[in-house]
Amino acid sequence: MSLIAWIVVGLIAGWLAGMVMKGGGYGVVGNIIVGVVGALVGGFLASVLFGGDYLQGINLTTLFTAFVGAVIAIALVRALPGRSPV
Repeated sequence: MSLIAWIVVGLIAGWLAGMVMKGGGYGVVGNIIVGVVGALVGGFLASVLFGGDYLQGINLTTLFTAFVGAVIAIALVRALPGRSPV
């Protein structure tokens, strides 16, 4: 996927995950970062669990995979000790 595609998918997935997880949010840049990290986490988990490549282009499968990964990433960040809830 190109850099622009990663940013677009990351922005959408990060925003959706922020809405689902409720909280103060991370802003536009934070949502992009959370979404891209989520895409990596979700893509890795999906490839390990189901096989195949789930991060090709901008489509519903890619967005869903990135969204699930972003939700997992947000949950992990919030679970860190010594961190105030966001």
